[in-house]
Amino acid sequence: MTATDMSPTEKYRNNFLREVEAHVEEGEWVKMCMQCGVCSGSCPLGNAWQHPPQELFMMIRASKRDEVLASESMWMCTSCYNCITRCPRGLPITHIMHGLANYANRLGLAPKMNPTRRFAKIFWDNIAVTGRVNETKLSLKLYFMDGVVTGVKRAFAMKNVGLGMLRTGRLNPFALFRPGGIKGKRDLQKMLARAYDIEDKRKGFN
Repeated sequence: MTATDMSPTEKYRNNFLREVEAHVEEGEWVKMCMQCGVCSGSCPLGNAWQHPPQELFMMIRASKRDEVLASESMWMCTSCYNCITRCPRGLPITHIMHGLANYANRLGLAPKMNPTRRFAKIFWDNIAVTGRVNETKLSLKLYFMDGVVTGVKRAFAMKNVGLGMLRTGRLNPFALFRPGGIKGKRDLQKMLARAYDIEDKRKGFN
């Protein structure tokens, strides 16, 4: 099909929009955004976004691939779902934001030092091993993810919170030495490996 044979709709659709539709969760909804800005106005972090959702969608449609995938914006979403509730077209904006973040991460284009991305990786690595979050290990990894000195400073600044967690049994130092987790951890690992393989093949990573 030549450019002259394309319909107006087909001419409008660029390669990055097609890529998002193919590889990003709910990405086929991006083209439905009418740029009203209700999502940004409904977001509790709306004034902190580098590019609010409707701007990201327009950037996708303008084929600004590098700017979108390297953006901090998708990582701002806290899954409050205000945007979905109030969107006049019912776009699954929260799912698209997480889908873009996941896609950028898998391509190695996500901002490496973004705190939300780093927390997500630490949390997933923690829970994927045993099927249950080890809160003590998770806390220590978060505190010391920028090195020992920074970790000690953070721990000292949060000492009252830590002591409160110890008193209420929410933080158990001995949990570091317990394997813990769910029954059938090996089965969990097999299921996760299979899920990764299916997703890779479906989204064209293999």
